[in-house]
Amino acid sequence: MNYLLSEIAEIVNGEHRGADLRVRAVATDSRSVSSSDEVVFAAIDGKNHDGHNYIPTMLSRGIRAFIVERDVELAEGCGVVKVKSTIEALQSLAAHHRRRFKGHVVAITGSNGKTIVKEWAARSMPNGVRMFASPKSYNSQLGVALSLVMLEGEEQVALIEAGISEPGEMERLERMIAPETVVVTSIGDAHSVNFRSEEQKIDEKLLLARNAHTIIYSSEYPALARRIEELYSDRNLIDSSAEEVEDALELNDALSVDAAHVSALMHHLGYGVDEAVFSANVAMRLELKEGIDNSMIIDDTYNSDINSVVVALDTLHVQAMGRRKVAVISDIRQSGMPQAELYGRVADAVTKAGVDYLIGVGESISTYSHLFVVPSSFYRTTDELLQNFEREEWKNSVILVKGSRDSRFERLSRLLERRTHTTTLEVDLAAMKRNLNYFRSHLPAHHPIVAMVKAWSYGTGDVDVARMLQHEGVSYLAVAFADEGVTLRSKGITMPIVVLNADHDSFDVMVAHNLEPEIYSFRSLDEFLRAVHRAGKEQYPIHIKLDTGMHRLGFVEDEIDFLGRALHGDSSLRVATIFSHLSCADIPAEDAFTRAQIDKYDYMSSQLIEWLDYKPLRHLANSAAIVRFKSAAFDMCRLGLGLYGYGFEHSDELTPVATLSTRIVQIKHLAKGESVGYARAGRLERDTITATIPIGYADGLDRHLGSGRWSVTVRGVKAPIIGRVCMDSAMIDITDIEGVAVGDKVTIFSAERGATLEDMAKVLDTITYEIMTSISARVKRIYTER
Repeated sequence: MNYLLSEIAEIVNGEHRGADLRVRAVATDSRSVSSSDEVVFAAIDGKNHDGHNYIPTMLSRGIRAFIVERDVELAEGCGVVKVKSTIEALQSLAAHHRRRFKGHVVAITGSNGKTIVKEWAARSMPNGVRMFASPKSYNSQLGVALSLVMLEGEEQVALIEAGISEPGEMERLERMIAPETVVVTSIGDAHSVNFRSEEQKIDEKLLLARNAHTIIYSSEYPALARRIEELYSDRNLIDSSAEEVEDALELNDALSVDAAHVSALMHHLGYGVDEAVFSANVAMRLELKEGIDNSMIIDDTYNSDINSVVVALDTLHVQAMGRRKVAVISDIRQSGMPQAELYGRVADAVTKAGVDYLIGVGESISTYSHLFVVPSSFYRTTDELLQNFEREEWKNSVILVKGSRDSRFERLSRLLERRTHTTTLEVDLAAMKRNLNYFRSHLPAHHPIVAMVKAWSYGTGDVDVARMLQHEGVSYLAVAFADEGVTLRSKGITMPIVVLNADHDSFDVMVAHNLEPEIYSFRSLDEFLRAVHRAGKEQYPIHIKLDTGMHRLGFVEDEIDFLGRALHGDSSLRVATIFSHLSCADIPAEDAFTRAQIDKYDYMSSQLIEWLDYKPLRHLANSAAIVRFKSAAFDMCRLGLGLYGYGFEHSDELTPVATLSTRIVQIKHLAKGESVGYARAGRLERDTITATIPIGYADGLDRHLGSGRWSVTVRGVKAPIIGRVCMDSAMIDITDIEGVAVGDKVTIFSAERGATLEDMAKVLDTITYEIMTSISARVKRIYTER
């Protein structure tokens, strides 16, 4: 894009004030702004964030152009466009910018498979075709608008992903995208909660095609196909199920449909199909991994075009949080622009992102090495880089690994990863955000939340989850022990952290690291007061725990007056919050007890506040109570296992964030009568093909899941565990699954029905908490934002 602020004001029916600045990019996330050069910051006043609060920060970074919803004080030389709604203004700007675009616009929607179809199609484009694909999963009301304004106008094809979660949204997306071709990938259960029926959801999605010339769909979804043929019989309808995808690609059913969509789209556009891109083993999202020597890796090697490079560099800037930034970038294959222009733009993006050190890999980027002004080194091949691996400086850095498919950067990623265990726990941070927003939807706007990240965020990992929560505007993090809080501080987490199991031996450490204790007894109060005096602190925040019926920790009712006297007039401590714990908010049969707890907490906390000269925040509601007991919301709420997509009956609208998987390391053909594993517990009653997987009870695969009590998933089919689970491995029966090979992915649990963490908990007669927190630290955590 390339507009003056006065032009934007005219387009969006806004009011221009101040300097008439030229802008070429829009930013809505204050974290992602790494350069002030021709960027307009759009301040969005949403339910959970108010972008106007970040305008002073943007001014300090040199931003001078703003789109706002209310009057703000700006320095000389700044310009603003004032509008009624920032999001609506961005959508109007996006629609205008799209109308100026002369290339072919393809919109991709559906319940599942949108991102993978978009990325496979992007990677299938011939090298000479100038193409744009919306970054990551930019498919929302805001994401689509931001994607469209990225169009430069010279692209031949634009691939735009479009997602909805409620009626009314697709009409707004269609007005912006105005696609010539629409691909409808699937229809399913995803995001169904706001629709009365599958028919209503289909009709809403098909609004995207109301002015399109061509619609690509699959008769594998009969209800969807029938409705398309009813509504749009006068259009060019392409049933992708007629496309043939090579059986040798060994894709599961869903991926085969996705590949057929891509094949139909490429043929429709007049291009060939590179079936090598249809790999089920290639990640379709950016991954965050723990690296060697206190580094972090941003692994983004699934595609390589100029826009994805810019977005990846923004992610590097966001994740660095003051640490050294290293970018490893390969040749870019899918740009369609002259090489000098292409690498000039890459060099400019690298500089704007504040990269401290660049490593370029490939003949083309090396040829244009003179365009890069940051400290750098260049290698003609990935092999050459790996030969010089020890020469490069990796420690204490955040490292972006950004390469095209043929760069084979996965070899570099493996060398950089701290943990190389084949078994991984994949944590979907985007799903975690959706879960957070689900609970927020049950609360008043901007209602404070305490997010529980104790026990290594219920086994999902600490700092990456904490960074996301810090950005999402959570008010407090809560850990169990001081050590957990110290770790978060050491990794750059600056937000308030409450230590729930605070003991006097750790009080000095807590004060040194600005950690706030739960105070649950007079002894803990006295000991912490001494620690605060030793440090010479005043008004140090503490959190008072009341016992309202769970009888674990906390002051009881008879102690409230004594506690109030102890706190009254003491300037060393300040009560930040008063809270208690509901013991059975998720059990309807105990609702009378829960209501009694709520009433008791209200009375006890009110009595304590009468002794204070100020009013602390009160919080009682946990995940279940946020949904089930509005009277428990008070001033703040605590979000625990529900954040991770588990934990109580009303969880149909939540998405489990964790997937535990591994890969097959050996396959054996065994005869009937032979046995498998310790104590010959796995006695074979037929000729059997077994596979060994490198996960055992030391990794968190409970021994009681052996001998057929649990089945893993291989190529979409269940495979029971044979015999006993070993410490570091287990054996599974793959006899009835065709085409299984060494290296194939094996899913232990995921969000799929019949293989969820809740299903496993039922088999083990336990709770999801226990399983999640039992997953060993040696299991590699990978964080994704789909």
